[in-house]
Amino acid sequence: MASSMIHIAIASELNKKLNRDKSKLFIGTISPDISKHIGQDKMITHFLDNPETELPNLDRFLKKYGNNLNDDFILGYYIHLYADYLWFKYFLPKVFDEDKNMITKKDGSVIKCNGKMLLLYIYNDYTNMNTLLIDEYDLDLKIFYNEIPKIDQIMDEIPMDSLYLIVNNASEIIANSKTTKDMVFDLTDVKIFIDLCVDVISNNLRSLNVL
Repeated sequence: MASSMIHIAIASELNKKLNRDKSKLFIGTISPDISKHIGQDKMITHFLDNPETELPNLDRFLKKYGNNLNDDFILGYYIHLYADYLWFKYFLPKVFDEDKNMITKKDGSVIKCNGKMLLLYIYNDYTNMNTLLIDEYDLDLKIFYNEIPKIDQIMDEIPMDSLYLIVNNASEIIANSKTTKDMVFDLTDVKIFIDLCVDVISNNLRSLNVL
C-alpha cells in the first residue's frame, strides 16, 4: 500500500543502476494498483495468497513472469510487488499494531484505529509527501503527461488497454498534491523505506541476473 509516488521514487532510484526505459518502468511500477479502477480483484493484480496479510507472493510472480524481467514494464510491475511486500512486512508494523488495532502517531501518542481510520492517517501523509518526494528525488514525471508507450500484452492479470486509467490517476495525484500536517510518518521515514527497498530489490535482481 505504498503510494504511487513512493513506488515511482523506488523505481527511479533503481533505474540509476538498471538504465531501463523510464516510461515503461514507471508505468509498470504503478500498474498493480489499476485494480481499484477496473473492478479487478487485488488478490489477482497483487499476487496475494492471503488478503489479510496483503503480502504479494513474489515467488509465484517469478514462476510465471521471471523469464520476462527483460521487459521494462514487467520489471516495474515486479518492483511494485516487492516494495509492497517490504511495506507490509517491515514498515507498516512500526506504526500499526494489527492485533490491537492501535496506531502510533508522530507525537508518540497511541490511539485505537480501525482500517478506515488507518487509511485516513496514511493517505493524509501521502498527500503531504508527494511534492516532497518529487523534489527530493528529482522525479521526471513527464511520462504521465505524454502519450502512453505501446506495451505488449504479456500479463493476463491486467488489461493493457486500460493503463491510461492508472496513468491519468497518477497525473491527478501529482496535480492535487499539497502540504498538510504529517500524522504518522514524514519524509525521513519514507526515505529510509525507499533506501531499504532499493538495497533489498537490487540484491534480489542481482541474484536473478537482472542487474
